[in-house]
Amino acid sequence: MATKITMPRLSDTMTEGTVATWLKKVGDKVSEGDILAEIETDKATMEFEAFTAGTLLHIGINEGETAPVDSLLAIIGKEGEDISGLLSGDNAPAVVAETKAETPTQAETQPTTTLPKGVTVVTMPRLSDTMTEGTVATWLKKVGDNVKEGDILAEIETDKATMEFESFNAGTLLFIGIQEGQSAPVDSVLAIIGPAGTDITGVAENFTKGGSSAAPVVTEATPASAPATATPPVSETTTSGRIFASPLAKQIAKDKGINLAHVKGTGENGRITKSDVENFNPSATSMPVSASAPAASASETVSAPVVKPFVPAGEKFSEEIKNSQMRKTIARRLAESKFTAPHYYLTIEVSMDEAMKSRAVINTVPDTKVSFNDMVVKACAMALKKHPQVNSQWREDAMIINHHVNIGVAVAVEDGLVVPVLNFTDQMSLSQIGAAVKDLAGKAKNKKLTPAEMEGSTFTVSNLGMFGIQSFTSIINQPNSAILSVGAIEEKPVVKNGQIVVGNTMTLTLACDHRTVDGATGAQFLQTLRIYLENPVTMLA
Repeated sequence: MATKITMPRLSDTMTEGTVATWLKKVGDKVSEGDILAEIETDKATMEFEAFTAGTLLHIGINEGETAPVDSLLAIIGKEGEDISGLLSGDNAPAVVAETKAETPTQAETQPTTTLPKGVTVVTMPRLSDTMTEGTVATWLKKVGDNVKEGDILAEIETDKATMEFESFNAGTLLFIGIQEGQSAPVDSVLAIIGPAGTDITGVAENFTKGGSSAAPVVTEATPASAPATATPPVSETTTSGRIFASPLAKQIAKDKGINLAHVKGTGENGRITKSDVENFNPSATSMPVSASAPAASASETVSAPVVKPFVPAGEKFSEEIKNSQMRKTIARRLAESKFTAPHYYLTIEVSMDEAMKSRAVINTVPDTKVSFNDMVVKACAMALKKHPQVNSQWREDAMIINHHVNIGVAVAVEDGLVVPVLNFTDQMSLSQIGAAVKDLAGKAKNKKLTPAEMEGSTFTVSNLGMFGIQSFTSIINQPNSAILSVGAIEEKPVVKNGQIVVGNTMTLTLACDHRTVDGATGAQFLQTLRIYLENPVTMLA
């Protein structure tokens, strides 16, 4: 039986999508997991894979065309099958039952039993292209609350960011399937919304059995008051230690050094919003004094210290911190890289005297700000064009030599590490690299990077010099074949023309995958890199 595939919702704010490229054409065989098309959303261009095997019988949205979510995208079925009946109902949003969750966010899914009238099962959305499971960071609604279309239901932590998840349905929140702090696979039962008082006994269990998720479902009888209670006033929130705020508000507060416990939320249920933090006036807020730590009296302040014999006392203390989706992904990918790619390391010391002089001159140009890291990135891009073997990746059946240069720049964020990518770095000037790195680093720290901005690197640069680290080694960011570790610039005695003088040097360490980059190849790359950095005028040619 032929299956209708509709335009998927590939981001939490997506209302329409544009087909950037079709990877299959009418008549092609399609296997489950094949990439059907690249779809451009409001946030990124993502690959859309088939969940159904068969023959591509019809394409409903051509390349370059834009259509709303749930529009007919394609039909897959048996070769030669009559699909005239399906085509005559193009305007119907229904999706054939065999289709596996084309819309990776909320969906009203028809399980093995019919849902009560007006009831919608909300599943764990796929909020990024690499997300396989999500963690509920915060519930903004509790069972029994009225929900309007567009209300924020919860904050969900993916492998890349914490995102607000809004409701696409109106009604009453009848059931919460994943509690705060719990993780569950994509398409697990997240919540049930419907008319107040509706009997939903067995709905979640039947959906789990008939749907795509086998994750455990919390029954309505399970107390959900702790994680789902309504947001209390600010003073009570401070006492309990729980603060309800949007991710952006939290980030702004952190950047400005504002204690959210002192900010009054004007959002739904007292939730702290971006404007609450931006308009916060510390002088108008009284700082509460903890009852457990009263202020010292005058006599206590001036009294002489009492000498007491030292008695070792204390208690063993540790805490358990749930691994974020980002931390899990970092751990998995780095372990895969370290244990599959045979790493080896090459280290050189580079004179930075001329680079320091050149940078000082370049930064005298109005609206120009170039860092030493920008100079390293530019030098790497030029050296990779001369040594494309380093700009490669390993596959079991072949080695891929990339003749385009896309350099990933490692950026430390609160939860771990992300690697935004500068596409066609070799074609960028130093000032363009500086502006692009600054923009991407800002997005990374504010969790605003799109998946497209973190994909496609062919080489990576990691810099810990700003922390005073002299030298270090990095784990290769696969599928790259190499990563450069950049240390701090040090002022030290050096020998020049037979004389000991004061010079500025920097240590660079190249980690290479021995399957693709031989020792001599890596050494030649570093020699070329040194020439560019010690003679920066060559990078301006």
